[in-house]
Amino acid sequence: MQITLTNLGAVTPDEAEETLQTVTDFLKGLNLEKLITLLLLLAGCLVVMKLVLRLTDRAFLRLELERSLPEDEEEIFSYLSSGICKGVGPATARRIVERFGAETLDVLEREPERLTTLKGVTARKAQEIAESFRQHMGLRRLMAFLAQYQLPPVLAMELRRQYGDAALEKVRENPYLLSGEACGVEFSVTDGIAMGMGLAADSDQRLQAAVTFELSHNENNGHVFLPRNKLISATTQLLDSGAELVEQALDSLIERGAVVQEQVAHVEACYLRRLWEAECSACIRLAGLLAADTDRSAQAGRAVDELEAQQGITYAPLQRQAVELAARTGVLVLTGGPGTGKTTTVRGIVALFRRMGLEIVLAAPTGRAAKRMSELTGMEAQTVHRMLGMSWNDVTHQVTFQKTEKEPLEADAVIVDEMSMVDLALFSALLRALRPGTRLVLVGDADQLPSVGAGNVFSDLIRSGRVETVFLREVFRQAEQSAIIRNAHAVNLGQPPQLANNQGDFFFLCRRDGERTLSTVVELCKTRLPDHMGIPADQIQVLTPTRKGPSGTENLNRCLQAALNPPAADKREIQWGERLFRTGDRIMQTKNNYNVVWEKADGTVGTGMFNGDVGRIVEIDPSGELLVVNFDDRIATYTLDMLNEIDLAYAMTVHKAQGSEYQCVVLAAMPAAPSLMVRGVLYTALTRARELLIVVGDDAAIRAMAANDRQQRRYSGLRWRLAHFADPAER
Repeated sequence: MQITLTNLGAVTPDEAEETLQTVTDFLKGLNLEKLITLLLLLAGCLVVMKLVLRLTDRAFLRLELERSLPEDEEEIFSYLSSGICKGVGPATARRIVERFGAETLDVLEREPERLTTLKGVTARKAQEIAESFRQHMGLRRLMAFLAQYQLPPVLAMELRRQYGDAALEKVRENPYLLSGEACGVEFSVTDGIAMGMGLAADSDQRLQAAVTFELSHNENNGHVFLPRNKLISATTQLLDSGAELVEQALDSLIERGAVVQEQVAHVEACYLRRLWEAECSACIRLAGLLAADTDRSAQAGRAVDELEAQQGITYAPLQRQAVELAARTGVLVLTGGPGTGKTTTVRGIVALFRRMGLEIVLAAPTGRAAKRMSELTGMEAQTVHRMLGMSWNDVTHQVTFQKTEKEPLEADAVIVDEMSMVDLALFSALLRALRPGTRLVLVGDADQLPSVGAGNVFSDLIRSGRVETVFLREVFRQAEQSAIIRNAHAVNLGQPPQLANNQGDFFFLCRRDGERTLSTVVELCKTRLPDHMGIPADQIQVLTPTRKGPSGTENLNRCLQAALNPPAADKREIQWGERLFRTGDRIMQTKNNYNVVWEKADGTVGTGMFNGDVGRIVEIDPSGELLVVNFDDRIATYTLDMLNEIDLAYAMTVHKAQGSEYQCVVLAAMPAAPSLMVRGVLYTALTRARELLIVVGDDAAIRAMAANDRQQRRYSGLRWRLAHFADPAER
């Protein structure tokens, strides 16, 4: 691969030498991700550079760097006329250089008002030119600052998106911004930067940043709050500081409202304010929906009788109960494992709501789940995000929703599937968008893994005892014929799955060695399943509990890519760090990006790709700088600086597969970290397969997972608030 970028710019020789030395130092510990990111970002720098990268199949790198400086007027003219400054074309560039000569760049940066002496350049236009110029200057300086600390230059783009021209000043004022969600730099790194800049070890800024970091870090682990004692202990350990100083910092954050401390179930709970507000809001609004219940039991019963006669079916007792409850209660939770009739019940609820003349909206957390819901009900379903009109606010740097209490959903009834995947923030936003009296039906499997985001909403609703809940437990006779379903329910009861080799739709291949497991999985996907069972490779999803090890996603993806999508003359490639992306690859979004623009074939345009979305690379630009990806008929274009947000998806972790079903699942089940070898992971994996499940791995590990009912506790106050119906404002 060869990439050549040539850029013009103007700085002093000393500045140029300093910049080049910074780049050289940065490249000493070079990896490919850093290099390609650098190539992209140097397009906006003010140094003339030519970078040629040659990559062999053994990832050997050779870098040639040439430079020159825009020292004379012609070079300055070339730089300005290149379009790098908004509002400056060749003609304007020529007039500017003729007037100011070698001073041009100083004028642009420090005295832009002098541009108004040129005919046709208004004060407003002069300001626009100066702003554009300063942006490029700011980017170069920001990159140089980050490079001092061996931080990847891609962070410069993210920081500029957040803070604009003030990005460098903001980071210098508070280096701990780098440890925020958007940048994700380790706290130890930002702490080292701050201390190196002279910040005292006992400074309020350092201590408060550490407390906030611990709360944010644990939010990523699913916790809505932390008990005060645990928060102080964790922060003390993080800083290697005294507990008294940490307590003072926490109290200061509480005093100014950044952290909220409240007694929750005999625990001094410490919340980030936005999570506290989300939890309180969810409780209050849900209580309002529950209070709006109306008793229509008689009418509902007659309506169900008529539905049964019309559809020629007879609902099981619990199914009938759920349909009737949906008609006469404000909020209903419907839960059950595979084969227990959730789909039939939801169809009945939809039919009954239609007979009642209600406007119905269907939604699910992911695009795949929404698509499946549409297929099963015959009605359009959409993602919860799209239903709520999700967008990204560049000013507040937060997700916003169009649908709120000020502009609620035009719906009389809302049904949400795969509810176990919905986190607290999204649930709170959903409730805000419902009009008083709207019926809400929440459907899911309570035994699935909890949401990736903070909270344990579905479980909290059930365990609160305040929400009408129907547990569908009976596995219907037709479903019982499936070994997948039988084994899933067995695992849920703590029993190991039956590992007989051939059970119709369930196969087990015993492999107690990681490398043998790997080779068997690859063979199944490449030849055995497509050739002998007629299952195309693109309908096979490999799952595994872990990312690391011979049978982890990282290694599996490399091997499956080589087997299923090998290099070819007509397939372009991009190397990004240790990952190689090739035309035709199956890929997955690994973090939420609310700014990605996508378009469907019918002209529908939207924004946002979310953690877990799966697509396929349909095109790589000849320049190697753009990827076009198809996410379930949504076409999006990715630039090089976005490649850190995607990964290969031939294999994925069980956690990432939540909310999705696949025609065929191959589960690589080998020993992994203790936190992953639990019943919930195995149960979730088994229930992802729709027609065929093949388990490859260690039988002892599988039995251990089925027996291990250990569940990670999540600190959440929603269950307690609902049980007490407490309005925090009244305390």
